[in-house]
Amino acid sequence: MNWKRLFKRTLWTLGAVVLLLATVAGAGWWYFHPGVQRTNAIAYGQRDGQALAIDVLRPANPNGLGVLLLVSGGWKSGNPGSFQEWIAAPLLRRGYTVIPVYHVSRPKASIMEIVEDMNRAVRFVRHHAKDYGIDPQRLGITGGSAGGHLGLMLATRGGPGRPDATDPVDRETSAVQAVAIFYPVTDFLNLGKSRENPGDGGPPRSYADGFGPEATNMTAWKLVGREMSPIYHITSNLPPVLIHHGDADTLTPLEQSEWFQSAARKLGREVTVKVHPGGDHGWLTMPWDIRQFGVWFDEHLRR
Repeated sequence: MNWKRLFKRTLWTLGAVVLLLATVAGAGWWYFHPGVQRTNAIAYGQRDGQALAIDVLRPANPNGLGVLLLVSGGWKSGNPGSFQEWIAAPLLRRGYTVIPVYHVSRPKASIMEIVEDMNRAVRFVRHHAKDYGIDPQRLGITGGSAGGHLGLMLATRGGPGRPDATDPVDRETSAVQAVAIFYPVTDFLNLGKSRENPGDGGPPRSYADGFGPEATNMTAWKLVGREMSPIYHITSNLPPVLIHHGDADTLTPLEQSEWFQSAARKLGREVTVKVHPGGDHGWLTMPWDIRQFGVWFDEHLRR
């Protein structure tokens, strides 16, 4: 056996493997670090003296369409400018201008107030769409968990502004044209298999402080819970909705999305639920799954 030749072959093989791994890693880094023109902390309103803000991430090759990304987990948000661009890379790569939307966090702001502020954000972006190089008539929404819930609240309850409003922003509609989200709660009055279900029909245990002091009053709660549950507000105007949900989620069980889909289908509306086997309330491939959100927006916003 020619040990010298074998040694050289081994070195060449190892070198090729290292080069391949480096190439894959480099390509992955490149993909998740798209070039963007970024403007942070644009005020769209205020809540109790605290500014409400958006960032605008415009890709190198914009397609003229915008997607608002609702930065909310447990109805708590981040600071303007904190959103990491790599999360939205699949959308930015497709040319979408991505607009992270921040809000005052629970419990300083109630979930009812946060919903109001999300409507304000859509109106603001629509009013300033020309400044951001996007079509005001074709806005998408994305987010996960609480951000998904807020997205469905916009999908079901977003609508015309007040024509007599002093602020022209408030005259705009907050309706959106397509939604792609992760694991939202859709029915607060029926938490089903969720570990947050208190067992008495009340609000989710860990988030009751987000519904104000009346959340412990069961009579008042039934009204508030229904108002904040997208499933009770589906109409024939519901935009196309894509939901990705894991079947091992015990915080917001898959049934929440399935119930919403079933209710929407009764009105002939399009809701697609993509089930992730073994997926909990989040999974490792979520950033990659956002590519499918991009395909969804391509289908429903590009026309």
